[in-house]
Amino acid sequence: MSEHDLPITVRLACAADIDALVEFNAAMAQETEAKTLDPAALRAGVAAVLAESRRGFYLVAECAGKTAGCLMITYEWSDWRNGDWWWLQSVYVRPEHRRGGVFRALYAEVERRAAATGAVGLRLYVERDNRRAQQTYAALGMGEESYRLYRKVLRPGLQL
Repeated sequence: MSEHDLPITVRLACAADIDALVEFNAAMAQETEAKTLDPAALRAGVAAVLAESRRGFYLVAECAGKTAGCLMITYEWSDWRNGDWWWLQSVYVRPEHRRGGVFRALYAEVERRAAATGAVGLRLYVERDNRRAQQTYAALGMGEESYRLYRKVLRPGLQL
């Protein structure tokens, strides 16, 4: 039986998952944007989400008891719709588990939880050149937004 044939379980992350979540976030930043994140800032950021549910939450996917992937959900209130958009962020699947249904399982659990809470919908952002990810999201029924993303950094020295 290959790793792609193993059952995938998805659960809410807890404090014991912090090392894996930090590892996954660092790997995702390196792979997708060639960025090396500050380990202390990253760990503190992950810990802040785990400590305060108002910030969001992480889901973890496991195969045969091993952490195979994760994602984070944050919220954006929409006054126009009187409800929350759920933002998928910090999506990562270990290379050996890719194309094996790990992200699909994570996404299904997000969609289930969001629908159960009455969320407006799901959103995410993806690198312009990450065609594989864009195809994956489209295959799950997500459509491209018509918005462009702008930013202004207010914390000097923050690595972007």
